Amino acid sequence: MTNFTGIRLIAADMDGTLLNSRHELNNDFHTVYGKLKAQHILFAPASGRQLYNLQNKFGDTGGDMIFIAENGSHVQYKGRDILVQSLPPDKVKMLVTMARNVPGVYIILCGKKQAYVESTVPEFMQNVEMYYDRRMIVEDLLKVEDDEFLKIAICDLNGSEINSYPAFRHLEGELQVKVSGKIWLDLSHQLANKGRALQVVQREFNISPEQTMAFGDYLNDVEMMQQAYYSYAMSNAHPSVKEVARFTAKSNEENGVGEVLDQVLESFHARQIIS
Repeated sequence: MTNFTGIRLIAADMDGTLLNSRHELNNDFHTVYGKLKAQHILFAPASGRQLYNLQNKFGDTGGDMIFIAENGSHVQYKGRDILVQSLPPDKVKMLVTMARNVPGVYIILCGKKQAYVESTVPEFMQNVEMYYDRRMIVEDLLKVEDDEFLKIAICDLNGSEINSYPAFRHLEGELQVKVSGKIWLDLSHQLANKGRALQVVQREFNISPEQTMAFGDYLNDVEMMQQAYYSYAMSNAHPSVKEVARFTAKSNEENGVGEVLDQVLESFHARQIIS
């Protein structure tokens, strides 16, 4: 059995990783998390989801969690911002204007205070409501002010990897252009990704990559995999994630994350018996 007793920080993507296909936590998660906390292990949900959505997803259990939201643009711990990596206003206007020229996509302007949308098409709004708990419908995204904008999320019902990603691919290097799901493309600051967010957390709590475990399934998780020695790609993960991860976990439908977390707890239990 692998000795996991050096683990001090665990980061897990949400959709396709910690959550099942119905976007639910495993029934045992809260119990497992309580045991991890008793071993002084920090837990960080790391997602493209909005901060407030993540907080509501975990409820009271999440009071001691580190939330890595908006694909690493916003990191918060116990109500304190550890990182806010916002886009310059000129870049926001440029990206919204470009996105409007891509056929069949819907735009979410992700602010620190809340998310902003122009469309109310039902299929689009179902996705908005799933990931953004604080949101506002506006007439013109270009006229939204008095907020810090963390990313532009493009909901592409035609498939982000084949439809919208090619329109923004030339901006890679200048910005983060991330296919973060089958229908999602996220555009954010060049320094905003889950890997850098995890690095900021590691520095904040004096934790090394060798003391870090991470789970992910999609392209926006690649940098996070590279920032943790115990990097796990889900069996349902994108091939690019499997290439960079050191280990593999069972799928999100099989509670793959939970199975590995149980192994972590078994290591601590075995150490206590020996001592």
